[in-house]
Amino acid sequence: MNGPDYNAISKAEFIARFGHVFEHSPWVVERTAAHRPVRHLHSAMMAVLEESTREERLALIKAHPELAGKAAIAGDLTPSSAAEQSSAALDRLSPEEYALFHERNAAYREKFGFPFVICVKLTDKQGILDAMQRRLGNEPEEEIAAAIEEIGQIARLRLEEQAL
Repeated sequence: MNGPDYNAISKAEFIARFGHVFEHSPWVVERTAAHRPVRHLHSAMMAVLEESTREERLALIKAHPELAGKAAIAGDLTPSSAAEQSSAALDRLSPEEYALFHERNAAYREKFGFPFVICVKLTDKQGILDAMQRRLGNEPEEEIAAAIEEIGQIARLRLEEQAL
């Protein structure tokens, strides 16, 4: 979809079409709709995030599920998250791998107060585990920035899936 198409649809259609791009956070898309016309949709959405408050960015990060966590096991992920976690084989972990993910998720959440976020489509299980361990060394503000950067990658790939 090129710029004029997504700039020409109604705000309601825009939100319906792109509301899933940011996990349980349609406010990003709603604000982007208010800034139309935009030339590059992903860039406009990321600009909305840059203009958002720290609390809003934290809420966006917290809207993401833990990788291989309770929501995944219970089947409570959004369709996008379920497909993404499946692409990294996180739905097919051995008991030992599951235990390691659980341990790292818990350590990460204890330190930062939000779930670990990474664009799983751009890595694999070992890459995710390595990133979890490495990013545990970050300071909170560094980690918020890292999580937002990863969310940006997730959003870019979700938009590309819609042929943007």
